[in-house]
Amino acid sequence: MESKSDASVATTPIMSSSSSPPPSLSPRVVLSPCAACKILRRRCAERCVLAPYFPPTDPAKFTIAHRVFGASNIIKFLQELPESQRTDAVNSMVYEAEARIRDPVYGCAGAIYHLQRQVSELQAQLAKAQVEMVNMQFQRSNLLELIYNMDQQQKHEQDNMSFESNDLGFLEDKSNTNSSMLWWDPLWTC
Repeated sequence: MESKSDASVATTPIMSSSSSPPPSLSPRVVLSPCAACKILRRRCAERCVLAPYFPPTDPAKFTIAHRVFGASNIIKFLQELPESQRTDAVNSMVYEAEARIRDPVYGCAGAIYHLQRQVSELQAQLAKAQVEMVNMQFQRSNLLELIYNMDQQQKHEQDNMSFESNDLGFLEDKSNTNSSMLWWDPLWTC
């Protein structure tokens, strides 16, 4: 007699004690049914359409899709599609079912609307930040131009003021602010 825990393990037929040759030695493999067949309480056929997409380790995936679409509709959808598109279709059905459970009125459309609104808000913020950057760059360039012009003007004034001729035709250094000291005054006193 086999227990339930032995059902998921490969078993071999029991050999009889008689001298007859044993039946074929190929082991029987007993697999666990897919999550869909387990939830629907039916026998999982060898070519079960749902088995590749709803593994026995993830029963919640089928439960969510079954709750919204129903098992017969899921099977119809999968049979109408080529095998290359079935995985994406199952993932899409599960996503849509989760969205419909979260938001029974709008489902996926509500999630898409919220995401589109968020994208629009972020695009507006980005445009505003770009305008602010352009304004700052313009202000920076104006400020640099103003500083350059002021620096050039100061240099020009210093060049003009530093050496001017006096009444006698000699160049006089006007940059020296000490007017009490003239060029003819001796540097030392006796």
